[in-house]
Amino acid sequence: MSEKEKEVIRGTVERISFHNSENGFTVLEIMGDGQIITAVGIISDIAEGEGIEATGCWDSHTKYGQQFKIESYERTLPETADEIYKYLASGVIKGIGPSTAEKIVNMFGARTFEVMENEPDELARIKGISKDKAEQISKVFKEQHAIREIMIELSRYSMTTQEIIKAYKAYGERAVQIIEENPYELCETVSGISFDRAEAIAERLPNPPSSHYRIRAGILYVIEHNLSNGHTCIPRDRLLKPCADMLETNEDTIDIMIDELAQQHMLVREEFSGREFLYLPQMHEAEGSSAVRLKVMTEYPPFGCGPDICAVEKVEKALGIEYEENRRRAIKSAQEKGLLILTGGPGTGKTTTIRGIMQLYEDNGVKVVLAAPTGRAAKRMTEVTGKEAVTIHRLLEAEFDENDKVCFRRNKKNMLETDALIVDELSMVDAKLFASLIEAVPLGARLIMVGDSNQLPAVGAGNVLQDMILADAVPVVQLKEVFRQAMESLIVKNAHLIVEGEKPILNVVNNDFFFMKTRSGIEVTRTVAQLCATRLPNAYNYDPYRDIQVICPMRIGETGSVNMNKILQNVLNPADDFKIEARIGNKLFREGDKVMQTKNNYDIVWIRDDEESQGIYNGDIGVIREIDDRSQEIIVEFDDKTAVYGYEGADELELAYAVTVHKSQGNEFEAVIMPVWGVPEPLMYRNLLYTGVTRAKNKIILVGNEAEIYRMVENDKKTKRFTGFYEMLKGGK
Repeated sequence: MSEKEKEVIRGTVERISFHNSENGFTVLEIMGDGQIITAVGIISDIAEGEGIEATGCWDSHTKYGQQFKIESYERTLPETADEIYKYLASGVIKGIGPSTAEKIVNMFGARTFEVMENEPDELARIKGISKDKAEQISKVFKEQHAIREIMIELSRYSMTTQEIIKAYKAYGERAVQIIEENPYELCETVSGISFDRAEAIAERLPNPPSSHYRIRAGILYVIEHNLSNGHTCIPRDRLLKPCADMLETNEDTIDIMIDELAQQHMLVREEFSGREFLYLPQMHEAEGSSAVRLKVMTEYPPFGCGPDICAVEKVEKALGIEYEENRRRAIKSAQEKGLLILTGGPGTGKTTTIRGIMQLYEDNGVKVVLAAPTGRAAKRMTEVTGKEAVTIHRLLEAEFDENDKVCFRRNKKNMLETDALIVDELSMVDAKLFASLIEAVPLGARLIMVGDSNQLPAVGAGNVLQDMILADAVPVVQLKEVFRQAMESLIVKNAHLIVEGEKPILNVVNNDFFFMKTRSGIEVTRTVAQLCATRLPNAYNYDPYRDIQVICPMRIGETGSVNMNKILQNVLNPADDFKIEARIGNKLFREGDKVMQTKNNYDIVWIRDDEESQGIYNGDIGVIREIDDRSQEIIVEFDDKTAVYGYEGADELELAYAVTVHKSQGNEFEAVIMPVWGVPEPLMYRNLLYTGVTRAKNKIILVGNEAEIYRMVENDKKTKRFTGFYEMLKGGK
């Protein structure tokens, strides 16, 4: 019999060896047919003594031997007095331990559960159980019984244990009723359940739900999906056809439903330049509140702002630097206005200007705080300024509210305790994070926002930096002059040529910018692998993990990050008998792999020395130090801290030998290798190439053909993002 063939086992849970409360992964011993069976699977709230009927297949584990992998299961309450005692003695019901369990079972025997559910007063006859305690025991037992019934009912619709638990938390005992009537409620109110999952659940229901529910959820899904494409809002006229096509209905039906959603405040309508746009409420609030807050900060500048004709001279003397006119203007503006956007490319002096502003503030007793969107960007900011910088999330003290949604302890009711805030890499900050940040900046504090406006916009929704610059809502100083020392770097020189639409210099060797011409995609992948594994480490003593990063314009394709990761994983971290592997979905992870976190997760606990905290963020890169297949945990080391992932949460990880340009934002690497071959037309544009090139600190190697590089340089068309921030700042609603 193949181990893939399904079998059914029946028995009683004798012992629970391991249970992960976060993802439900459980290792248990089942007594069935007179023998003990070791079984593993995702199981919620099972207890010793319960009966179980499990469907799955046998698997031979190299470390733990023969075990049964549970794919689905049903369970029954214990029936005999011995089984009931074992169940209650396990601590499954709060307030009952082994001693109390023995007393209850001795008195009521096989009737124990009937008494606990329907006759709680009878429990009070037992010494040590008060009437109040008896009522509490009965209440807990009924709740557990309700959860068990809900698990049985909803599992019929192929809902996972995690999905059922989330649904129960959201809807309580009405979960089955709500889902059977409107499964699309799940994707509107329960995090982690998509429209597609709701569709799959709906297909398994005995009675199809109303099309009204489906159309409503589908429209919200399309708008939500567009957030991942960077749009904070969508023109109404561009929404009708995609929704009608996806939901197999007509545009009039979509139009009517949009009005209904707006009346119910599920959508917000705004008119910009004579065109109607649709927002999800939270995105409308983010852009609207940011616009209002910036206007207020402009109208009420910090105390002590005003001209100081000697300010720059004092700073120059203190730092031993002579600033040119544009950087002098930035320092003056930081003094006179207290609100400033400082933008410029590599080699234009942003860092020395920031140091000048910091010196100015500190000379005047102004308390300065530094922040950046990512851990690596904050670390780099610390290195170049000599003052500790933190991530924006850490600055705002990210945590969860009662609905398990991210919120920040620092907000308009509990503002930051600082006189000045300098934020670097502002191009990476999306609309929602920006709104949270500036609402926490107290009136009277200075805010200096630093970024490169030629880089790609944030991965999240919004175009904050560009919109503010275009709206002329905040004083802007753009540093354009590249200093002679910086121009000795071909990385800097070529970066500015790319921005200006001129062909980069590709035929110079023995510098920091190299081009390697190839004739096929296979040759590109082979060359990139050789550069990572041997050529760069041998020539420059670079560490393939720490110093070298492959950055790809796209994910898919022969030279995309997905395929490059497979190749580099096999070259840099090949399989062997001593490395444990784990397959999570379609991803294969191996001990020793370089990985990246792909979304902000504020719940992951990490440890650094004696410090314990929470939060691993989108773009953080680490190395898998250990995979524990029995506990289904992956231990990842991120720079100076270590985090533990359950297999369920490891879907947020991906291999990071190669990353996309978008995912590389905010990071800087000693050496960057960028394959430029077979780039899809939608991604063949200038600021994507520029962003990739400027991730390199000391070496960049482009591998591919010059024709595609030149086509990217020639295409100055930026990815269109629909936002309303510019209009709100201009007051043009």
